[in-house]
Amino acid sequence: MTLSDIVEGKSVKISGEGKGGVAGFAKGGAVVTLEPSGAGTRLTYDVDANVGGKIAQLGSRIIDSFAKKMADDFFARFQAAVEGPAEADTAQAAGDETVADSPEKKKGWFKRLIGG
Repeated sequence: MTLSDIVEGKSVKISGEGKGGVAGFAKGGAVVTLEPSGAGTRLTYDVDANVGGKIAQLGSRIIDSFAKKMADDFFARFQAAVEGPAEADTAQAAGDETVADSPEKKKGWFKRLIGG
C-alpha cells in the first residue's frame, strides 16, 4: 500500500497491488478528496481495480464491482469512526432516554480531538 500525490488537507492517492502466482495479479487504488462542506468536511473517492491472469478470465467485472463495494464499506465505517455514534444511538446504548432530548449535541472522538 502506498500513498502518493498528497496535497495536505485536500487529496491523496492510495495504491496497492498483489500477485497470486498462477492465479494472476491485482492492482488497485483510490483517489480521495477532501473539501469543506457546511460545518464539516466532504470526503469523496474514486476507486479503480485491475486484475490479470486467470483471475481476470474468471470474473474481472465481478472483482471490480466487489472492490468498489469494499471501498464503499470502508469509507462508511471510516465515517462512523470519525463522527462517532449518532446522538440517538448513543442515548439508546446508554439506556438514557433523556440524553436524546438534550439540546447539547454529542461529539465523536475525532471532533473532540480537533475541537470541531
